Amino acid sequence: MNPALRTAATGMMAQQTRTEVIANNLANVNTTGFKRSRAQFQDLLYQTVQGTTVIGSADANTQSAIQVGRGTHLAGVLRQNSQGTLEQTGRPLDAAIEGEGFFQVQLPNGTTAYTRDGGFQISDQGMLTSNGGAQVVPGIRIPPEASDVSISRTGVVSFTRKGSDTVELGRIEIARFPNPTGLLAQGENLFTETPGSGTPITGFPTDEGMGQLVQGSLEGSNVEVVQEMVDMITAQRAYELNSKTLKATDEMSQVANNIVT
Repeated sequence: MNPALRTAATGMMAQQTRTEVIANNLANVNTTGFKRSRAQFQDLLYQTVQGTTVIGSADANTQSAIQVGRGTHLAGVLRQNSQGTLEQTGRPLDAAIEGEGFFQVQLPNGTTAYTRDGGFQISDQGMLTSNGGAQVVPGIRIPPEASDVSISRTGVVSFTRKGSDTVELGRIEIARFPNPTGLLAQGENLFTETPGSGTPITGFPTDEGMGQLVQGSLEGSNVEVVQEMVDMITAQRAYELNSKTLKATDEMSQVANNIVT
């Protein structure tokens, strides 16, 4: 088989994968706290047709090796953790992180997951939970009589009793990672720790390196629709070029076969 067929095929598969990543970004353009991803590729091994040679004597010029590439492959899909736009909701239990950090929630299996989605709810037991029902870590209980619940920029959750007394219910902790791109996406706006992300560093909002909370707001997706559309057009054109290379190689093989027959 002509190696050019396989080389062109790797290019088509690479652009197909790139299009899938772009499609996922666009599908989540309105997902709270979503971070866009970008596909990265590397060239494959090269076939050395001729090694380095010395022309004339050892003191003469050296001719470089002649190598032919054999295509490309997916090197990774990197998540870009830039800040999304804060969108005001006016809902007291909504909180957005402005800066670095993730909210911590406990999954049903006991493990801790991390999210940028601060659309909190109150469970039937009065516990502060995520949209998916996972309990916020550390646990904060909202009593039934609580009204005018507030979340300060430093994570303090409190409410006002009848009268003028303010009762503190707890304080939200957030976590940040040396390499947040290394977190493993679990769906439902949740991430889990991996060796690539590093060990989480926990603390309160506004602590050193931590972002602050903004009550009554949610962080929007950081997807830029125009950029995604430009990337999609580029991927489509690259796919077409590789398909034409595939077609041209096939036609060349057909010509060679006709000569033989």
